[in-house]
Amino acid sequence: MIVRLLLALTLLIAPPAHAAGEPVIVVVGDSISAGYGLAPGQVWVSLLEARLKAERFPHRVVNASISGDTTAGGRTRLPALLAAHRPAVVVIELGGNDALRGQPLAATRANLDVMARAAQSAGARVLILGMKLPPNYGPAYVREFDALFEAVAASRKTAFVPYLFEGFGDDLAMFQPDRIHPTAEAQAKILGNVWPALKPLLTSKSR
Repeated sequence: MIVRLLLALTLLIAPPAHAAGEPVIVVVGDSISAGYGLAPGQVWVSLLEARLKAERFPHRVVNASISGDTTAGGRTRLPALLAAHRPAVVVIELGGNDALRGQPLAATRANLDVMARAAQSAGARVLILGMKLPPNYGPAYVREFDALFEAVAASRKTAFVPYLFEGFGDDLAMFQPDRIHPTAEAQAKILGNVWPALKPLLTSKSR
């Protein structure tokens, strides 16, 4: 009985796996990072896991992306993710669905800011992935949307990717029939845009 109690106590107080040399990267995103329309293992987040192993980084990736999620949803979910995983790095890929629903972009910016601040307060380094809108949303709305990601990144001094679809965003062959979600062939290009901004965070000792 005593042995069982000691074992249970050990399990309760044991540090998470990443505390013993396995730092965690949490990706908080929407369908782009959840892999909508793709087979398991095809999404860029899965390719990231393979890249980390190939380059001998010890990090474990937690893909906390949900199709259809907004910055409001990410803001709500993030505290539990931070508590559960104590990540070394948080990647934020949200905002596209806010625009698709015509939501006020001031709220989008505020939500991203709160997420970045919360992650930094928890000791994580932050990478914000920017997105762009097609011109049919109207020039003023498009400009405001394009600028908000950089504004939050600059304000919080986070790492930043200006445009997740850089280099292929105008190529319809790289998108599924809905013209929103990238194909499997585009996932390596996405990772190619993310990796240069993410890699320095993997060895940095400060946010």
